Amino acid sequence: MRFEHEGHGRAGNRPIIALAGMPNVGKSTLFNALTGLRRHTGNWTGKTVGVGLGRCRGQDWIIADLPGTYSLTGRSQEECIAGEFLRQGRAALTVVVCDGSCLVRGLALSLQVMALGTPVLVCVNLLDEARRKGLEIDLKSLEQKLGVPVVGLVARKRGSRKRFVQAVGATLAVARETGMSDGDNTSGRPQGSPLHSSGISGVDEERAYARAEELCRQVVKQSGHHPLWGRLDRLLTGRFTGGAVMLLMLLGLFWLTVKGANYPSALLSRLLFSLEGPLDRALAALGAQEWLCGMLCQGAYRTLAWVVAVMLPPMAIFFPLFSLLEELGYLPRAAFNLDRPFAACGSCGKQALCMCMGLGCNAAGVVGCRIIETRRERLLAVLTNSFTPCNGRFPTLITLTGLFFASGGLGQAAVMTGLILFSAGVTLAATKLLSLTLLRGEPSPFVLELPSWRPPRISQVLLRSLLDRTLSVLGRAAAVAAPAGAVLWLLANVRIGEGSLLTHMAASLEPIGSFLGMDGAILLGFILGLPANEIVLPVILMIYTAGGSLAEIGDTAALGTLLTQNGWTTATAGCVMLFSLLHWPCSTTLLTIKKETGSLGWTVLGAILPTAVGIIICALVGTICR
Repeated sequence: MRFEHEGHGRAGNRPIIALAGMPNVGKSTLFNALTGLRRHTGNWTGKTVGVGLGRCRGQDWIIADLPGTYSLTGRSQEECIAGEFLRQGRAALTVVVCDGSCLVRGLALSLQVMALGTPVLVCVNLLDEARRKGLEIDLKSLEQKLGVPVVGLVARKRGSRKRFVQAVGATLAVARETGMSDGDNTSGRPQGSPLHSSGISGVDEERAYARAEELCRQVVKQSGHHPLWGRLDRLLTGRFTGGAVMLLMLLGLFWLTVKGANYPSALLSRLLFSLEGPLDRALAALGAQEWLCGMLCQGAYRTLAWVVAVMLPPMAIFFPLFSLLEELGYLPRAAFNLDRPFAACGSCGKQALCMCMGLGCNAAGVVGCRIIETRRERLLAVLTNSFTPCNGRFPTLITLTGLFFASGGLGQAAVMTGLILFSAGVTLAATKLLSLTLLRGEPSPFVLELPSWRPPRISQVLLRSLLDRTLSVLGRAAAVAAPAGAVLWLLANVRIGEGSLLTHMAASLEPIGSFLGMDGAILLGFILGLPANEIVLPVILMIYTAGGSLAEIGDTAALGTLLTQNGWTTATAGCVMLFSLLHWPCSTTLLTIKKETGSLGWTVLGAILPTAVGIIICALVGTICR
């Protein structure tokens, strides 16, 4: 593994400050605060899956945010990246960020990094969580015993960050004076330091942990304890209670989403569609020809308006609630609960974390599979991640659930929860199938550190969920929906004989669509929705509309009437929802699979596997209903 750089310890004329440490100790939070960038952070392992670089505000430094690693002996892909970055001497200074509430593991990693001989600053973060656990850390004593600078902070607080910047500047100055900067791995280490006298090597984990435990006994004091958190963890991870609580949380999450999204969605739809007339008149006043007005207004704008009206309200509710659970630290506990069924299928509980990322975006879930140590289990997670419904499929599922199964309230939330459980069951079954055939092997030991419970930062949760998730996803959908709407309008208005090109394409797919319990228009909608799942339902509606454009749907009742007039039944809606869960990933996810696996074969399998499952299940349901 190689890194392109301009010399050891520097990027151009700027020194590189590497932030190293275990997962979930606050490296990315510190990185964001220092650089003003927005790396996605969360209260669970594996959020950082690559090296992030940014210039420190107010300083002439480059900050490198390394993936979390428990040691310099790389087990997962991300640990290999972090370890190789440090061993190559790329940093002028390595800051090892430790969790003050669980110091021993961070100190063990610090000792291994110190053994490399490069300048090191030990940063004890999360001191607020340590205090909540009744822990008192003697930072001055720790600094004396380690023989390297130690700074304590709470990365979320501005005053702590200022103290951190001062400590980094002082450590860099000392490194320059002693000749340890710029990748010099041979000089400057205090000969009387505990590390030097212990003779710990960079990969001697056992001796590093023994020394770290000894240091913690000397510098950490327990002044009290809080059994409440332990009881809460036993409730959330218990064999019987863990699953029940997880089910109730999922039900509550969807109830709040569907209950809160209906009214704003209808309001937004009426507002956006009311702007179509003025836009059409404005284009006509500018001299645009009739076909151009139709393509832009009834094609591009109307499709865009539909996607925004349907997608924005549920996402603006679901993502903040999901981010809240993430910030609290519940997701790793859900992964712990799912480790047993995944292990039975030949994988491990970390695949559950990738599933959680897939709820936002399957492409992000595929990238997140890097946190899994073995290649076999990583491939299992990559190939099955698209069984998890992403944000692009949620609006379609929520809309059809409300129209054909349960309108609003607890019933609709229960149906949505059932769909998620069904997708999880299919994921487990597909994982088991792959582990018995193409990806045989035994599951690796599952090691997952449950993070401390943290009070959520409501403002940051809202900001991150709205900017990084809701608006980002909506922007991607809009970028696809507008041009797709224009193309679809052209296909719907180019006539061949008695029908349009779009209706002829749908008619050619009618036998296959009928076999799957749907029709040709629905199947064509899924095919043309390959760039983004968000446009599947608008494509179907455009095919159904006699005028060759997307119907002006002011509310869900009008939408239900249109679908019923085109032969939809409860069975049709059920098959559409099942195929929405179980069909090929979007183009972005497929490209991500190709990039992550480096194989066209695995990418093709990633498309064929869910599609085959969807065809089989929909064909069975369609046959039974007929």
